[in-house]
Amino acid sequence: MASSATGNMIPVEAALEMVLNASQRLPPITVPIHDALGKILAEDVKASDPLPPYPASIKDGYAVVASDGPGDYPVITESRAGNDAVGVTVTSGTVAYVTTGGPIPDGADAVVQVEDTQLIENASAESKIVRILKQTSSGVDIRPVGCDIAIGDLVLKSGKRLGAAEIGLLATIGVLMVKIYPTPSVALFSTGDELVEPTAECLTHGQIRDSNRAMILAAASQQQCKVHDLGIVHDNEQDIERVLENAISSGVDIIITSGGVSMGDRDFVKPLLGKKGKIYFDKVCMKPGKPLTFAEILPGSTSNRQSDKVLAFGLPGNPVSCLVCFNLFVVPAIRRLSGWANPHLPRVHATLKQSVKTDPVRLEFHGAIMSWELDNGKGIPGFVAESTGHQRSSRLLSMKSANALLELSPSGKLIPAGTSVPAIVISDIMGISGSSSFHSVELKDNRQGIISENVSEALDSAYRVAILTVSDTVALGKGPDRSGPRAISVVNSLSEKLGGGRVVATAVVPDEVEDIRNIIQRWSDVEKMDLILTLGGTGFTPRDVTPEATKVLIEKETPGLLHVMMQESLKVTPFAMLSRSAAGIRGTTLIINMPGNPNAVAECMEALIPALKHALRQVKGDKREKHSRHVPHAQAAPIDTWETSFQRASNSAKEPGCPCSH
Repeated sequence: MASSATGNMIPVEAALEMVLNASQRLPPITVPIHDALGKILAEDVKASDPLPPYPASIKDGYAVVASDGPGDYPVITESRAGNDAVGVTVTSGTVAYVTTGGPIPDGADAVVQVEDTQLIENASAESKIVRILKQTSSGVDIRPVGCDIAIGDLVLKSGKRLGAAEIGLLATIGVLMVKIYPTPSVALFSTGDELVEPTAECLTHGQIRDSNRAMILAAASQQQCKVHDLGIVHDNEQDIERVLENAISSGVDIIITSGGVSMGDRDFVKPLLGKKGKIYFDKVCMKPGKPLTFAEILPGSTSNRQSDKVLAFGLPGNPVSCLVCFNLFVVPAIRRLSGWANPHLPRVHATLKQSVKTDPVRLEFHGAIMSWELDNGKGIPGFVAESTGHQRSSRLLSMKSANALLELSPSGKLIPAGTSVPAIVISDIMGISGSSSFHSVELKDNRQGIISENVSEALDSAYRVAILTVSDTVALGKGPDRSGPRAISVVNSLSEKLGGGRVVATAVVPDEVEDIRNIIQRWSDVEKMDLILTLGGTGFTPRDVTPEATKVLIEKETPGLLHVMMQESLKVTPFAMLSRSAAGIRGTTLIINMPGNPNAVAECMEALIPALKHALRQVKGDKREKHSRHVPHAQAAPIDTWETSFQRASNSAKEPGCPCSH
């Protein structure tokens, strides 16, 4: 029940839930791939032919019979990209010149790169002779048929947001038309006798330029919506009803108004929306943006519409309130209609650069400029937030350059600088303050969550650590990431013992094998991280799939690390035996599945540190790195048996929670 201070205002969470429940994704349409950028795929896409469709050379060189070995050979043909050398067969004692991407002629089973060959200068122009300088083996520098994409491979899964790479993949497999969920069409008008067009050079007494319409037009266009500008409507009930009726019958999916939703005698928007449809709420317990109206309108059968209803948002007239409400409520609705699985705006935690005072009654959304810094005031990398200054619903300057809204719980108290608070990301993180060693930072919306990462150009002498939090709850923005920041703090505090290691990349993904696997593979193969720690998803529940995603990538298993982690965790709780963690090496990267419990992460890292520095050196290929001197069994401390570890854990568990999953 609402208190007297909040009256009939509903909580922000309840209001957003109503909006999303009323928003249904639009029916899919088929469009050319050039019109599909940024849209959500509405069907699985499979390959109808292999890539490459023929055995192709990886390098410029000579296609040979590998068993021939070094020697001088006549060049019988040339095979270049786009030329299939039809009818020519390489036999023992002959070779063919091939370029990168060129087809491998029949009979050849390997390619020797140009750098390992020498043309014989005195050979005739008609009969070239090449000297092969090195022995090769069958299959070297040849891409087999279908090695990149096999026939029937699932190339793109329904629900995937199509970026530039995805458009390229569609073109690669010959898919030129694709089924996607369309973005909604939006109609927008402002209300108010005081409003004039921004083109007005001179304002008379009582007039103001209409900023809301231009602002929301731009904001809706950023969401790829087709926007219909219905102009300014004066505070006349008949005029507003006429424009509203025209908007409903025009076939748009969303109607947005600004102004006319408060309690004045000329605020006609709210009662008219009630007359045309169903009002879900008209006041939200938030600051700014309390007078927000959300309604659902069912148009007549004559309307030209894709869906069976129109969503209507009566945004407040004050510009800051208007923009905040658009971001918090309209954007998620647009995304839900557009087919996004997770329509929520990204939410992270940021450290305050200065103290801010909270509202005593309402949840406050405070404009801020957020950036990533190497030192967020606590000695670790993280997001920091700087207030945009005095917050007032009419002061649009407080949204200038703001890329985040700080979510401040009501208390009426001062939140001191250095405090970590939730922050909702409303635009791109454009720059980095602090050190130039961090050359980029970005926030990427993936299918069900937010990935936030920074890539470091760290010195080769320092180990580069990446931390991946695996959690549906965190990825969907329904709860804070407690494990990630704790793991960052632990790793950075143990930097010296680790040999200069430091966290240079972090990410949050949902409990989906594909999402987990993709980022681990990129960190290993592309970013060349030295150590990847995953947090959570290692237990028994159906959604715990981190080990499955990890095992397919591991080239060498490291069971000893898991044994040490198990021993340490059993000292805390017998539930540790339920962990299904995996650990191993991929290329030059060590990958370890950690528990999701923040305390368990710290305990496991402390246990691994004595050997981790040596392990990382060996993974990088330092054969000079020796193990510590072996201690004879007679001098060694007694080793816990499973029974004694379990008994001690049962008698003195420090924490009742299960550390095996997030």
